[in-house]
Amino acid sequence: MKIPVVDLSECILCGICIEVSPAVFKMNDAGFIEVLQSDDYPEDEVDEAIKNCPTNCIYWEES
Repeated sequence: MKIPVVDLSECILCGICIEVSPAVFKMNDAGFIEVLQSDDYPEDEVDEAIKNCPTNCIYWEES
């Protein structure tokens, strides 16, 4: 299974990933982007977030 990952050391908190895929990404209480738990991530939405991320800090990881 592929899981989206956000490299928080590169993330500038622009929120584009949340706009593109709110079912996958959210801003947590600490103010960082978090990947929500899911059994099936919407690949098209995550790919769109990856494509639009200005710092290229989102990627897929095989679990």
